[in-house]
Amino acid sequence: MLDLTAFGAIIFDMDGTLIDSMGVHLKAWEATCHHFDYPFDADYQYSLGGVPSVQTAILMNAKYAKDNDPFEVAAYKQQVFERLEHIPPLISDTFHIFEHYKATLPIAVGTGADKQHASWLLSHYGLLEQLGALVTADDVTHGKPHPETFLKAAEQLQVAPQHCVVFEDTEMGRKAAISAGMQCIMVVNTKVQLP
Repeated sequence: MLDLTAFGAIIFDMDGTLIDSMGVHLKAWEATCHHFDYPFDADYQYSLGGVPSVQTAILMNAKYAKDNDPFEVAAYKQQVFERLEHIPPLISDTFHIFEHYKATLPIAVGTGADKQHASWLLSHYGLLEQLGALVTADDVTHGKPHPETFLKAAEQLQVAPQHCVVFEDTEMGRKAAISAGMQCIMVVNTKVQLP
């Protein structure tokens, strides 16, 4: 077990870090890209993991010189995701860390998902009620790689940012954690990478 006793709090990203949902999100984005005539690049879409869907659509418009309504794109992607009717599994590496430290360290989730989706998914696994804070795309003005998500989580936990450790699976999320003044431990292909 990772020794995290030097920290005052743990903040997990959700999709691809605590819950293995990135594959389903990529399927939803693939369908959305086809519908709105964007090229689909799985690696590019994965690199945007943790970025709210509206902001992802804005980035895709810029990258592919499109002028689709970002809110329409995000709503379509959410509908496709919900129609897939797939409840993604927990990631055992990070779930074991969650279980091991939940009694001794405050834990938050900082995610680019919307509040309704994040709350539903975390509740499904009985995790929501064990959190000290949940910060979603609906709670911030700037999504990852901006540090606001993680800074708000630290503030709600009442722990200084430099005493928090973040678990993330994307470069966008890692940048957000580092910008927030926090240490970051990466989760690559569902495996925690030892620092």
